[in-house]
Parts: sequence; C-alpha cells; structure tokens
Amino acid sequence: MGSDVLTKKVIERLQHISSQYTSTNGEQNSFASLCTLENTSISGTHTHSAPAGFIQYTLYQITSLGFSKEHFDALVEGIAHSLLRAHEKLRPGSLSVASGHLLEANINRSPTSYLLNPQEERDLYADQGDTDKNMLLLKLTQDPLFNTEKPKDIGILTWFSVHGTSMNATNQLISGDNKGYASYLTEKHFNPPDSLPGSGEFVAAFSSTNLGDVSPNTNGPKCIDTGLPCDIGQSTCDGRNEKCIASGPGKNMFESTKIIGRKQYEHALKLIESLEGSKSENSTSYATDILNGTLSFRHVFVDMSNKKVTLENGNEVRTCPAALGYSFGAGTTDGPGTFDFTQGSNSTNPFWNKLSGYLSKPNQDQIDCQAPKPILLNTGNASKPYDWDPASVPISIFRIGKLFILNVPSEFTTMSGRRLRRAVRSIAVANGIMNPIVTISGLANSYTHYVTTYEEYQGQRYEAASTLYGPHTLSAYIQEFKRITSDLLSCKESDSDYGPPDLLTHQISFLPPVIFDSIERGKTFGSVKNDAETSYVAGESEVFVSFYSANPRNNLKIESTFLKIDLQNLDGSWETKFVDGDWCTKFIWDGNEILGKSIAHITWDIPKNVERGTYRVCHYGTRKRLWKDSLQSKSSAYRWWQISRSFVQLSWSWITRSTTKKMDTINKLDTVLEDFYGCSRSFL
Repeated sequence: MGSDVLTKKVIERLQHISSQYTSTNGEQNSFASLCTLENTSISGTHTHSAPAGFIQYTLYQITSLGFSKEHFDALVEGIAHSLLRAHEKLRPGSLSVASGHLLEANINRSPTSYLLNPQEERDLYADQGDTDKNMLLLKLTQDPLFNTEKPKDIGILTWFSVHGTSMNATNQLISGDNKGYASYLTEKHFNPPDSLPGSGEFVAAFSSTNLGDVSPNTNGPKCIDTGLPCDIGQSTCDGRNEKCIASGPGKNMFESTKIIGRKQYEHALKLIESLEGSKSENSTSYATDILNGTLSFRHVFVDMSNKKVTLENGNEVRTCPAALGYSFGAGTTDGPGTFDFTQGSNSTNPFWNKLSGYLSKPNQDQIDCQAPKPILLNTGNASKPYDWDPASVPISIFRIGKLFILNVPSEFTTMSGRRLRRAVRSIAVANGIMNPIVTISGLANSYTHYVTTYEEYQGQRYEAASTLYGPHTLSAYIQEFKRITSDLLSCKESDSDYGPPDLLTHQISFLPPVIFDSIERGKTFGSVKNDAETSYVAGESEVFVSFYSANPRNNLKIESTFLKIDLQNLDGSWETKFVDGDWCTKFIWDGNEILGKSIAHITWDIPKNVERGTYRVCHYGTRKRLWKDSLQSKSSAYRWWQISRSFVQLSWSWITRSTTKKMDTINKLDTVLEDFYGCSRSFL
C-alpha cells in the first residue's frame, strides 16, 4: 500500500543521489527535477504478506509494534535507485495498451453489499457480474538503436482487480502473493534463462486497482469445522466469524497463490500477443491500441475530514473525520477478526464503546455524520502518540494520450471504482477525447482503507465499516477527480487543500533492536546444523538444510540474498541458479532475540525441469556483537565495519524516543557487524 511520507522521502532521496550521480556516458545526471510529488505515483500490490511499519500513522503500526525505520529506509533506497536506473536506460520508444476479460480468477467477498446497488446500474455490467473481470495491460517497447535491430519490449504494467490474500493469515513468510508470482513468471518468460529474480531487463508489474471487495479465494467462504456455507449476510458460522474462511482454488495457500498468479501471467501473455498481431485463442475479444499524443498530469491534496460535496440532485453534504465501524473488527472472509464482531453490524456494544472511548470518544456531530456506521474507533480525532489516520490525502491523474490513470489512496470496491471511472470518462468525452481508457491505480501515495458506494455503506459490512470518511466518501472522490480532470483537459491549474504532516520525528517503535548474536560453544556462524541428503529426485523432493545463523535484521540483503542454490560446473566452480527471490526456495528464521541465538532453515522444492548435476545450498548472513575483539570466526568470508552506538540506546530506544542531547551523556559501547556464509554438502 502507499504511504504519503514514503513518497515524499523517495523524491527527496532521489534528488540527493541524482545530484551526485554521473551517467555512464560521463554526463552529469539531470534527473533530479524530473520526478516530483506531482508526477510520481507509488502504488502497492497490496500483498498481505509483507513487512509493515512504513506508514506514519498509528493505526497501521499496531501489528508491527510501531514504526520500522529499517524497513522504511530500505523502501526509500530501493524505489529511488530503481527510478534512477530507469532514467539511465531511457530511450525512445512506444506505448501500447490491450484489454480483455480474465475469468475464474476472482470473486466478490461481499456479494450482499453489491446487491444493494441499483438494479439498473448492475445491469450495465451484466457481462462481468459483481467483480471487474477486465485486465488492462500497458506495454513499453524500446525503439532499436540500429536499423538492423527490431523493437524490444522492456516491460508491462497491468491492472486487474484481485486482493493479495491468496496467502492466508497463517502465513509467516514474506510473499508477493498472486501478483508477485505473476510478475515472477512474466519476467522469467521474457528475460534470459539464467536471469535471477530482479536482475533482468524486462520488468513486469501487476498492480492493484479497485479490488476492495474482490477476493482470490475462488472456492468461496465455508465453515472450516463443518464444510458448510457460512451465513451469507454476516459471514459467520454459528454466529461467530472466526470459522468463516474463504479458500481455493488450490488445496493449500501456496498452490492457490500460484494458480491465481499463473492465470494473470497467462492472460497477460495473450494480451501481449494480441498487440503483436498473433492470433491466439479468443484474441478477437481483446481491445488493443497504440498510445500517442498528450502527456500530462494533475495532483492535489484533499481534506477528506471535512470536504463539502454537491450531489447530483443538488443537495450539499460533507465528509467526516476518519472513523472505523464495528464490522471492521470482524475482518473479512479472507482473514476474519476475533472477539464478538460480525459483518453487517449497525449496532454498538457498551463494553467496546467504553474501551474505544479511551482512544477518542466521538461527539454527536461525528456520530450523525458517520451514520449508519456504529463507530468502534474514532481515529480521525485520535492523536496519541500521533495521528491515527490521515485527514489530507493525495489524489492525481496521469494522462498518456487517451489513457487516464487515476491514482487513489484507497481500496475502491467494484461498483465504487466503476462509478469513478464512468465519471472521469464522461469528462474526457465531453472534452473531445474519443474512446478514452480510464483505469484506477489503487493504494497509491497514501492509505485510507476502503471506499464503498453510498448504498453499500448502508449495509455496513467490512468494506463499509472501513470507509473512513463517511457515507459520502465516494461522492467526494468523484467530485474532486471530475474537477482535476476538467482542469487537466483545459490546461488549468488545480486548487489544492493543505498537505499531510511529516510525522517522522515523532515515530515510536516498541520492536526491540538487535543487541547481539550468540552461538553454541564450538559452533561457527554459517556452519551447518542439519545437512542435505546425498541425492534427490527432481520434481518430487524438497531439500532441507539448517544453519547456525544470526538475526536477519542485521542486514536486509538489499539487492542480495540470504540463500543460494549453486550448481557445480565442469571446471569445479559454482554457479548460482536460485536465490531467496525464487518461488521454489524458502528462508525461515527461527530465533531467540533475548539470547541472541538464531537458526536459518532453507528449503528448496526442486523443479521438475532443473538441470541435472551436483548442487549445494549456501546461507549468507550478518552477525552483531557488542565489541570488537581479536577472536576471528572460522567462516569463509567477512566484511567488517564499525557502528558506534549507545548500549542504553540499543536497549531502550524502542520504549522511549531519546534525543541526541540525552544520549550524549551516556557511555558508549562499540558494536561490530560481520558477514558470514556457509554451505551444505554437495548432493545430486
């Protein structure tokens, strides 16, 4: 998902590194001024299996025990350097689009809410039903440098409505989920065979759009204890939501992730083929176009806590300060909540009212504004230790010829997304744009939960309870997007509300830092605890190796890896074939942070088509100790550097924000980081 302060810091970091950067042809880079807050959109795929703690608002830091500076910094560095490298490879080229329906890859997880929308409106989408089936693909093609060469496809960007929840709530591994797997397969397809993940020139991005009520778990929700269907209105089993869980289409979450991801990958290939004139199955049903013409954008901030909105009937309404309803606590069939919350709740509970009132008690104006939502968390007026939810949010529109990309900070439901696209399309047509293509880039540049239609809001299922700014949230977005679209097409500047605050200096973390790493006497970091067997069968076996290791937070291995699967060449050298970014490998850390002891478990599910030969599994890590001494580990390789930090700061900064002035009075101890690695025995 997006983060307003992350986007800001990416731009700042990009300007800093580009000012010190010299391009490969020796010229000073002029990229610093090209990317700004106004023309940059950073959108998340919305996988639910990624580290948290990079959004600056309190509500989104609960699961991560506060703000995670190490994760935030890694995202800033990675995105900024990616933009810089993209600019370094800038060449003349062309853009083309294709679209077509992808079936059996999503379902609506709140179908009773969808049915609250007017019948005549639902009839407009009878060919797709209660979820958007259309995938839109944007293809980037580079012109040849010489007449003897052919144009070269260098990447795609797709939009398709489906949540990143194939990996369910029991998963504890970092995963790109179904969209990440689709990207992985596509890049494997177009890059050279030996390219490792993230190293090829072709880039495939499968992005989010209006996926608010859309699930990848196509078998639908069932009671996990009986196998019977759940109560469709409240998504409960015997009145409880914990056992109503959706799954499928695979026999487990890993298989389901691959099935839904592969469907998106294969559909993208068909769309690419349709752009190249290939006659694949059903290719006549795909719409294609070459983009040319105007390139422009508009960006504004909108105060969603109190935005006046004029409805189509002339009535004036307004949005509200952010609040979450009772059904938010119930979760969804992709991941149910706990306690006694149920979806579709329009009533309150004295116990939860009393408890949530300690955070912020809503006044009558807020209760009336948010009605019929029963307020569970009045986040818009909560400011301890800092703001719980944003009030000012960024929206923007990018125009590439007839393509209009709407960057929104929320998860729009199926029908709310359709209404927004329809509204912007009508403005484009009224301004002389023939057959405009409008898509929504969701969860971009900030995060503000969900947006439902006014009718869906009355049902107060999870998505409606999570529509922060009240029943007229969608109308506010439509009004503001119609305004900035009109400004864009008439070359007029757009008025903007105030921007969000920068709360980075106020951030708190309750996640203890890594103090030191320890190991059993007589062992070395990187040595093998459980070794590989001597031989395996490709397509049937899984290799499992454990290493004595250290906390992976010591070194996030940016553009590196915690593991390698190496194949031995004829000359005895080793060549890396798989890393931790491959879907056939897993890196599992098992540690005791108090004692500083760690075990790294590495598994390799051997693919059927793997090259025959002699292999080994290697683990790469970094250990921390409190001071540097003369003892050297027996591991094969090290890189030393010194970090001077206060021991007290290491121990207690996660409890209280200590200023630099306070820490200057404390005796400092030195910590040392050492890189290590180790490898398993060779096996066939």
